[in-house]
Amino acid sequence: MKGKLFEALKILTFFGIGFMILYFMFQSQQASYLEECRLKGITGDCSLWDKIIGDFKSVKWVWIIVILLVYMLSSLARALRWNQILDAEDFNPRLINTLGALMVGYFVNLGVPRAGELVRTGLLSKYENIPIEKVLASVVIDRVADVISLLVVLGFTVVVARGLIIDFLTENVQTSTLITLGIAAVVGLCLAIVGYFIIRHQSKQGNTSWLVTKAQSFFDSLMSIRHVKHLPLFICYTVVIWLCYYFMTYLCFFAFAPTAHLSMLAGLIVFVFGTLGIVFPSPGGMGSYHLLVTSGLLLFGISSSDAFSFANIVFFAIQLFCNVLIGGLFFLCLPYINRRLHAA
Repeated sequence: MKGKLFEALKILTFFGIGFMILYFMFQSQQASYLEECRLKGITGDCSLWDKIIGDFKSVKWVWIIVILLVYMLSSLARALRWNQILDAEDFNPRLINTLGALMVGYFVNLGVPRAGELVRTGLLSKYENIPIEKVLASVVIDRVADVISLLVVLGFTVVVARGLIIDFLTENVQTSTLITLGIAAVVGLCLAIVGYFIIRHQSKQGNTSWLVTKAQSFFDSLMSIRHVKHLPLFICYTVVIWLCYYFMTYLCFFAFAPTAHLSMLAGLIVFVFGTLGIVFPSPGGMGSYHLLVTSGLLLFGISSSDAFSFANIVFFAIQLFCNVLIGGLFFLCLPYINRRLHAA
């Protein structure tokens, strides 16, 4: 009972954070939109909510369908890469289970950020009979590959759009915040390294407790990335994943008239901003994604109200519609699929 209450409180907390950011953003955007209406000489009712609804109705939905297909391509590439990581440990899960567990994990992340990683770990371990610490290690490797990829994308973006990025950071981010984030990253890395050597030492000393055994198995699995087969293919999957993520933002420009003229460079910057927003621990990046995507579009002269509408279009089309629809479908179908597979 206490466990269920704790989980419920955790879900409500994360949703509360997301809704709070989104609420204050909406209030700020409403004030900006009223000022925009005043400058245009619009004297009647000027509701941001009505504008957002009107903007959704004006969307060219053929582009949204294309974006959803690109989204599924990115998920398929990630599932194939995940299989490749597990293959380095001599496990060969079925692609349907890898993809299904991944999509269910995305679905769960909409409720509790990062909980989806644990859920997809448990599902794949259950359906493929792989030790859970091995699957968890593969998920960590998958996320480490994403962090490295994000850093590469950030570095590339800073190089090609240095002036815009520096201006944004100067106006919006304090130096102390960047220093704090850097220290936190270094401390986290140091703790992970120290933990690894402690577990390794305990294992060599003959400590065979369940915790030490599982931890040693987990760290050994992390090191298995050195033995991944067909490294160029692993890199290829990673490039496909991140190119798909980029095009999901850039192609959405064409679905919405106020952003249809923006360049591929604008798409890159808005994509990076949006990715950083999703990293924030709110359900699917709710609120934080809207804030950063809106900020990115402002750099290219898009009005704040149009930028806010664009953020909502992308968020609801991908984060909610696709994750809820596909993730929910796999959640319902995976048990049936595996009963059929085991019966065959």
